[in-house]
Amino acid sequence: MKETKRANFGSKIGIVLATAGSAVGLGNVWRFPYMTGENGGAVFILFYLLCVLLLGIPCMISEFIIGRRGASNTFRAYEKVSGGNAWKYVGLLGVATGFLIMGYYCVVSGWCLQYIFGSVNGELNGDADYVQQYFADFSSSAWRPLIWTVLVLLITHFVIIKGVRNGIEKASKLLMPLLFILLLVIVVASCMLPDASKGIVFLFYPDFSKINSGVFLGALGQAFYSLSLAMGCVCTFASYFSRDTHLTKSAVQVSLVDSIVAILAGLMIFPAAFSVGISPDSGASLVFITLPNVFHNAFAGMPLLGNIVSFGFYSLLSVAAVTSLISLHEVSTAFLYEELRWSRAKAASCVTVACIVIGTCCSLSLGAHSGLDFCDRPLFDIFDFVTGQIFLPIGGFLTCVFLGWFVPRSTVYDEYTNGGTVRGTLFGVYFFLVRYVCPLSILLVFLHQFGVI
Repeated sequence: MKETKRANFGSKIGIVLATAGSAVGLGNVWRFPYMTGENGGAVFILFYLLCVLLLGIPCMISEFIIGRRGASNTFRAYEKVSGGNAWKYVGLLGVATGFLIMGYYCVVSGWCLQYIFGSVNGELNGDADYVQQYFADFSSSAWRPLIWTVLVLLITHFVIIKGVRNGIEKASKLLMPLLFILLLVIVVASCMLPDASKGIVFLFYPDFSKINSGVFLGALGQAFYSLSLAMGCVCTFASYFSRDTHLTKSAVQVSLVDSIVAILAGLMIFPAAFSVGISPDSGASLVFITLPNVFHNAFAGMPLLGNIVSFGFYSLLSVAAVTSLISLHEVSTAFLYEELRWSRAKAASCVTVACIVIGTCCSLSLGAHSGLDFCDRPLFDIFDFVTGQIFLPIGGFLTCVFLGWFVPRSTVYDEYTNGGTVRGTLFGVYFFLVRYVCPLSILLVFLHQFGVI
């Protein structure tokens, strides 16, 4: 049965922590450090922060406006704001994108749980070749990744069925402070290692000779990926905002928390990497292959401490993954229980089961079942490519065009100012960015990744 009254977050801190939790995830703790390492360190961070300020925050405000104005799941919100025309399918694209991302994201989240288990058992202690083989054997196993995938989805499911205030908001108030505590502890441990200062210099002293178009476009893409834009999460969570929620202030606060976590992740990883002579541009393998070797070598004389730091790091990674999974799950759950008039429990169960099936196929495609591929690429990689490099930029571009050109300016202003109760001093700047700068920038990233420019 459909809920008779739409739920809302119960507090301002709940809004910020829940929305920040939807943004903070593997994109911050996994993707941001290796993107920083591959693109010159501090220079990349400067461009990243600039992109968050000029592009990420305006796009987030736009999704806030659509979500709160529509007060519905992402599909229905676009329909209400657009008056029922074809723009509602942009909302449907957001729902589909969030669901498909969750289908393979849960697999990587499960890997984090396995590495917690491996840290406790001392399974990650070994040289670089051993750690690389450990990851290859585990990720290509037919059943071990599936156990962790199902477990992380069941944890997410338990939070979702509790509802907005008793589930999502309470979990965010617990998990986000825990994430920061774990981050700070490991940052301190990393920065106390010999030669850790080299990693700090790499992060905070820019080498402007490394500036090129790839650095800018990479920073722009990371900003959108890290803030969870165009995948339905931000829009769905905004539908639970109260009418007096200050959208601009909330977007700034969420972006600030998200950026702090990303920079702390770099401060956690690079001092340790430089301490043992690991190259900062190790790429996507940094977290699951390079870092276990870093922890092993950095604490070679104190293996117990090395296991504790490793346990803390992968616990942190798991917390970040779960906060994002909660928001991704809610996008599809809200869509089903509102559109099909199902109970929240039934809708959540349907999403969880479907994700277990998709996650199983994605996991098996990485080696255990060679038939689950397409164009010689595993199904896992296909999901990652289609959602991250096609659906996300298209959804973000269309959202900016929709709000900047098709929604009446008066409607946008009304939401931006909470019906005139808050000042709209920067509205002109915001509207210019959403109308011109954001869609053009997203288009540049989209064309660049396919080699057109």
